Amino acid sequence: MHGTRTSSAIWGRQVDALHRRGHETRAIDLPGHGERSGERFSMAGADAAIGDAVASCSTPPLLVGLSLGGYASLAYARTHPGALAGVLLAGCSTEIKGKPLSTYRRASSYVVGRLGLGRGSWHVVEDMLRALDGYSPLTDLPGLDVPVWLVNGARDPLRLDERRYLEARPGTRLTVVPRAGHDVNSHAPVAFNRVLLDALHELRAA
Repeated sequence: MHGTRTSSAIWGRQVDALHRRGHETRAIDLPGHGERSGERFSMAGADAAIGDAVASCSTPPLLVGLSLGGYASLAYARTHPGALAGVLLAGCSTEIKGKPLSTYRRASSYVVGRLGLGRGSWHVVEDMLRALDGYSPLTDLPGLDVPVWLVNGARDPLRLDERRYLEARPGTRLTVVPRAGHDVNSHAPVAFNRVLLDALHELRAA
């Protein structure tokens, strides 16, 4: 699951690596993005989109999400016990509320109002902020019934609470990729793919 204002296309390097090793793969667009850009984003819509993708898999999958897609994946995993084999969450190790949320809102207002950028698709950011307002990943994490991996770029500002994530759910694995930023799967695809493939190998061996 991709992040805000991107699409399933960001997973090209991961899909190629998985296919070469014989793994069944789905990369989808969330509402408001890619081929679904005419829709409005909501957590309910994201849940339905993820559910359709999961249902199309022949076995319970490892659900992989980056940023917004990570928060949506975590929320899905918490409310659909038994549907997944595991969850890999990237670029979403921060509670999106309080100061982080207000900072993002101020930045988005500046980009649109002062700089005049992104007006055509900026409703996706507004929808994302509205959907995540009040959502607490630290509330959902402890209730997961599957293994969890966290992957963050060392330069990602959204890794502020990664230690709190580990405390919230003991056994969660964390990988911090040196010199990578928020889009860790694109900035460091070799390192990201190594974690991804190791996770799949562990799940297959279980």
